[in-house]
Amino acid sequence: MRFSIVLLLASLVFSTSFSQQKGKARKPGYPPQIESTSSHIYKTAGEVELKLWRFASADGRKEEKRPAIVFFFGGGWKAGSPNQFVPHSEHLAEKGMVAFVADYRVSSRHGTLAKDCVEDARDAMRYIRSHAAELGVDPERLAAGGGSAGGHIAACLGVIEADPESRPNALALFNPACVLAPLDGKNPWPEDRHEELKERMGVEPEALSPAHHVGDAEPPAVIFHGKADTMVPYETAKAFHEKMIAAGNESTLHGYEGEPHGFFNFGRESKVSDQPAYDRILPQLDAFFASLGWIEK
Repeated sequence: MRFSIVLLLASLVFSTSFSQQKGKARKPGYPPQIESTSSHIYKTAGEVELKLWRFASADGRKEEKRPAIVFFFGGGWKAGSPNQFVPHSEHLAEKGMVAFVADYRVSSRHGTLAKDCVEDARDAMRYIRSHAAELGVDPERLAAGGGSAGGHIAACLGVIEADPESRPNALALFNPACVLAPLDGKNPWPEDRHEELKERMGVEPEALSPAHHVGDAEPPAVIFHGKADTMVPYETAKAFHEKMIAAGNESTLHGYEGEPHGFFNFGRESKVSDQPAYDRILPQLDAFFASLGWIEK
């Protein structure tokens, strides 16, 4: 369970090339180029304008108040692009949800810390709820999702106490970093890396470690994690899941044998199957939201 912080902070910055499929045109990289969607500035931080991109089916009327999800990209709180979750957003929009991909500040572009990433995400949630009517969103059915560092951010929104307006009603997490400090006598970090992680977070690591904040009234969660992930080990996702269950919350953990970090990305070939993990994940993601009554079974 021990792994190097250097891997988490540097190697979480992965690049993913997306193939073309029907739907919105997209290109990897930053700044995002996402066509055929509406964009909304949810926050201005200094001279930086942070945007949300909205996905909805063509027949979706805004007055319907549809369930929604906002995705936060991965990249070690250091880099990454909202383009990462465009395919997932397109899929859920086709299922009748409203989906958003969010930009947020990262260290390589804005010199920010992980605590600032979380605060940007809270502001994105607040914006969607305060503009729910014009966005066609049911403010009582708003999920947060994300991968890697983005999964960490989404999990923080769910379980670390803050104002209700920034708290999601459900979580969809993809190889999230949920254990950032010693937990139940087990330390996922080498002892000499604590200060380095503290510097990167901008606070004590435990303050932003989702597994340390699980209470008995958390939003239902679904977690997708590769069992061969060496950057964010599967055991950390399992520890978060077990904390959720022990506290009486709803949590489903899907472990993928042989799959590494970032296995959930569209266009990523599977290490162990002829079928990409992305294609295997979608039915399980659908089943989660169907169990909540947000989409049809």
